[in-house]
Amino acid sequence: MFSKKTVRDVDVEDKIILVRTDYNVPLVSIEAGELERDPVVVNPAGDQKQQIASDLRIQASLPTIKYLLEHKAAKIILMSHLGRPGGQRDKTLSLRVVAEKLAELLPGVAVNFVDEVSGPEVEMAVEDLPDGGILLLENLRFSPEEEANSEEYAREIVDSTHAELFVQDGFAVVHRAHASTDAITHILPSVAGLLLEKEVKTLTEVAEAPEHPFVVIIGGAKVSDKQPLIDKFLSIADAIYVGGKIAADGYQSDDAKIIVAEDFDEDSTGAKLDIGPVATAKLVELLQPAETVLWNGVLGKVEDTAYATSSTIVAKLLGENQGITSIICGGDTAGFVENLSADEPNLHFSLVSTGGGAALELLSGQALPGVDGLEDL
Repeated sequence: MFSKKTVRDVDVEDKIILVRTDYNVPLVSIEAGELERDPVVVNPAGDQKQQIASDLRIQASLPTIKYLLEHKAAKIILMSHLGRPGGQRDKTLSLRVVAEKLAELLPGVAVNFVDEVSGPEVEMAVEDLPDGGILLLENLRFSPEEEANSEEYAREIVDSTHAELFVQDGFAVVHRAHASTDAITHILPSVAGLLLEKEVKTLTEVAEAPEHPFVVIIGGAKVSDKQPLIDKFLSIADAIYVGGKIAADGYQSDDAKIIVAEDFDEDSTGAKLDIGPVATAKLVELLQPAETVLWNGVLGKVEDTAYATSSTIVAKLLGENQGITSIICGGDTAGFVENLSADEPNLHFSLVSTGGGAALELLSGQALPGVDGLEDL
């Protein structure tokens, strides 16, 4: 059960709603003459354009936005960060490109953008926004006060937007105590969005009461990141399979529940860049009877298609079997699965989490400041 109020528990009609989304989308630069896919923005040098490589996080925000529109919110003000500008303005990390993508995804809805987060320009932009319109503010992290969890910074945003309610829907940032996740909840009535509710509920359920057999797949590179997850699920899972660079680097365990990949595909230098055919076959066999699968961390160097074989096999097995509750979490894993799904739309997963660190911390039993500050049911 989700213990916090959501947008469904409050009256949003005729109110100005401030929503924290997570639009930290991957961008790619395209040179002149390359194939363009709208939306694009020109970088400061004027010789390249930035375009969104994956709109997973934008798509994930739409259920909450559409709910607010359908329930007649007066105006919807969206805020997010993008990248790591270090508290300084960086035109290559402007959210303008996201506003253009939102306008494309919400035809018939006024979607505006303002290149500030507070002050007279924002006040004017809110005033000029038609009823039922959406305004996206500029990158929150252009100011160091965002990551400093400044209540003054949060209050400036509230005063400039005239917001009456705060909706937290940026699951990927709720493990951070920032101005837009923590301080803001001390100023406005604060509830969860539909994405946040879905992510927390689904991940909590798999951590507390998964359907069995329950298999956890651990990949990636950093043992320090993954060991808390292994420790957490050791008593819950029926099996934990360890692959990826962790296994290639020699991860070992004496616990019978933990199965570590033992053979690998190597490059010409002998570097182990994917789990091998025997290890992959063993994992597939392990997954066949599974009712619940949690996958965190790719199994090989997936950016090179030659070493994406095992991850592709696992993704297709999970995505094609709707009888398995499949939870995909971790930025690299979610990105890999999403890119694969773009080419193979028949693949469907129970949850492709938008949160990397947030998902890990939630699954490991750690507190999430951006959730704790929301109103209780």
